[in-house]
Amino acid sequence: MTPLLHARGITVRYGSLAALDGVDLRIADGERHALIGPNGAGKTTLLDVLGGRTRSGGGRVWLAGRDVTRLGPAARARRGIGRIHQRPAVWSTLTATENVLVAALPHAVRPAGWRPGARRRAAEHTAAALLARVGLGKLGATPAGQLAHGQRRQLEIAVALAGRPRLLLLDEPAAGLSAAEVGRLAEFLRVLPRAVGVLLVEHRLDLVYALCDTVTVLRDGRTLATGTPAEIRASGPVRQAYAEGVA
Repeated sequence: MTPLLHARGITVRYGSLAALDGVDLRIADGERHALIGPNGAGKTTLLDVLGGRTRSGGGRVWLAGRDVTRLGPAARARRGIGRIHQRPAVWSTLTATENVLVAALPHAVRPAGWRPGARRRAAEHTAAALLARVGLGKLGATPAGQLAHGQRRQLEIAVALAGRPRLLLLDEPAAGLSAAEVGRLAEFLRVLPRAVGVLLVEHRLDLVYALCDTVTVLRDGRTLATGTPAEIRASGPVRQAYAEGVA
């Protein structure tokens, strides 16, 4: 069966330093997959390669069987890869609704019996539904710059979902969130439709193990282990890496 995402032999070098060295990754349709490892292991670099922001010096990337290796971020987004960065990236002067509308309008479908403005109204309906889904239903008129950090993270997820992604790349979504905000984030991610695959980079292992089907451990730009959360917990090499304080 063709995986949703297949990356093979991904290599990124900065001079003599190998940020990634022959990394392979496969994600099935609807899978929740996590990347864990120490700072400098190559997790964000791998997300950058998969999202098209960083060119791989070696290896290839396929999305649903199509080679997207040479495509940039915008082209990959159109093919179904959404990205959430470490810091929420939203337009601070636009309202929450306007932020989602920017992403929703290109995907809005004209309803039957088209009339002027129908496409925008369809996008507005989508924006309202997504804001409600991420817990911001009452804050649509609020400028994004006035939202709390956790709320901006929720808004960024709504913006990403408005682009109708098949795969959502999440880079440390819990960073800077309070315990209550992490709980809300976990509940939201838990109920994401299985039509959307998720690749999650996260240091909070409780969140990783609660949400993900598969975990890949990176160390020094290479794959140390891949398996279910139970298999990763039981892995001797992973336990040794943690004991040494490098993962």
